[in-house]
Amino acid sequence: GTPPPLREEEEEEEEEGGPERALEKSPFQLTAGDVYDISSVVGRDLLQLSAGPLGPAALARLQFRIVRVLEMLEALVTESGLAAEQLRLERDSLRRELAELRGRGAPAGLSLGPDKMVIDLTDPNRPRFTLQELQDVLQERNQLKAQLFVVQEELQCYKRYTTKSAKTKKNRGTMKSLQNIILKLNSLLFCTVCSLFP
Repeated sequence: GTPPPLREEEEEEEEEGGPERALEKSPFQLTAGDVYDISSVVGRDLLQLSAGPLGPAALARLQFRIVRVLEMLEALVTESGLAAEQLRLERDSLRRELAELRGRGAPAGLSLGPDKMVIDLTDPNRPRFTLQELQDVLQERNQLKAQLFVVQEELQCYKRYTTKSAKTKKNRGTMKSLQNIILKLNSLLFCTVCSLFP
């Protein structure tokens, strides 16, 4: 004879390897679907047990499945315990490091607020000015440059005027003093900028 027709459920199980395949997986590769498959397999065996006595083969299969599930749980619990212990050790190490840094970094009684910053004075790249101070210096530098430009323009106009007019000692003396003033302004501007940006 011909074998009895398979139910749709049994056909799916044969095609995919069935829910029993989840029992063969490593516990660390299980998905939520695998857990439901294992539950389904064990639950089906338990239903058969409650329906009547099982044969020795069916009882051995149920026992194997329960032992396999317990082995998987043991592996997961062991791995979880190791991971938790590693996290505890890392946490304790970080706490010790933080305590050392706090002990080294701040003098007794000094407590920094959330809007404060500790600056290492030996660091050559440390900030030396506030943003407002830098903006003020830039504005002052730009004003000095503008004044210098105006004085240079006036000097050029004066040079043109003096070239056209008669050259007297008095005119040459005034011209010389204007040139000295411009040189002093240039050196003052240069010194100011150099002192601000060492």
